[in-house]
Amino acid sequence: MKSPDSVSRRKFFRSSTGIGAALVATTSGASSATMRSSTGLRLRTGFVSEPSTYYEVLEPVARTSKLPMVLIHGGAHTGSCYMSTADGRPGWAHVFAAHGYKVVVPDWAGTGRSGYIPYETLSGEMVVRGLGKVLATLDRPAIVMTHSMSGPFGWKLLELYGDRIASLVAIAPGGPGNVSAPTEFLSNTPDYVEARLAPGAPVLKLSRKQPFVAEPGWAAKKLVGTSTRFPREHLDAYLASLNVIPPRLLLERVNFESSAPRVSDFSGYKDKRVALITGTNDADHTSAIDKPIVDWLNANGARAEFIPLGERGIQGNGHMMMMESNSDQLAAGIIAWLQSGKFVTVGA
Repeated sequence: MKSPDSVSRRKFFRSSTGIGAALVATTSGASSATMRSSTGLRLRTGFVSEPSTYYEVLEPVARTSKLPMVLIHGGAHTGSCYMSTADGRPGWAHVFAAHGYKVVVPDWAGTGRSGYIPYETLSGEMVVRGLGKVLATLDRPAIVMTHSMSGPFGWKLLELYGDRIASLVAIAPGGPGNVSAPTEFLSNTPDYVEARLAPGAPVLKLSRKQPFVAEPGWAAKKLVGTSTRFPREHLDAYLASLNVIPPRLLLERVNFESSAPRVSDFSGYKDKRVALITGTNDADHTSAIDKPIVDWLNANGARAEFIPLGERGIQGNGHMMMMESNSDQLAAGIIAWLQSGKFVTVGA
């Protein structure tokens, strides 16, 4: 039997995410629609152009002095991964907003609700440009959160829009081209590339023209894996919600032909606080893989901290920790880090 709290939280999510479908134009480059929920949050949608980038905003009705947060999703997802957990509880966007933060949740250009962009022209540079325009809509620098495949976008955002970023929280992020782990490319034709992302890993056949489909078997292993925190009774519904990954973005992610985004100007990195957080059950984000990113950040002027959850007594989290059973505990740790500089959590 579900607890009353579980039922009420599900009702909360359903009542607070049906943000109006109609968009009311406000400027030539942006549009928005606004509504209020019964939870003390104001809900709004927005849209910037060139490239088209959709975003949602959750913010306290009462004015807040806290910095805004921009939560950027990873590959095969949209911003909805921050709106609800796998078992239907309010996601991190709601939790952060309930703690007084204005929360902005975009979809990458060319994906999700941002609309279609031809695959041959959709690049990481274009996605970063759209995210930069979202940052420019805010009246003060923001706390940026990235996850997984959006990790490289975050490193470029720090380079190009460092004055618009106060700090960065990277959840199991991909590294920049500067320090990306080597990928073994086995074949290369005009239509396909075959790659092995790590020694012993299965061979991936990646189309150069068609989007990558996150098939259930691959996605269950890659995104959930051995996590003991992911609610398995909701696995099928989660897998059915996944989106395709545009081909050029994925080829950049695996650094095909050295196409992964690289950082060359580190002036925006100086004294920027960065937290890089990984779970114990995320095979693609071990300390050996992700600690070099933190070392690279610190070597280039940032104040970065590596936060492997196992060292904080938190076991079992996989790649999609924002959707897992202890998501509220992890959100509390992130809030503590933002406010005090220490990742501190209570409970399991």
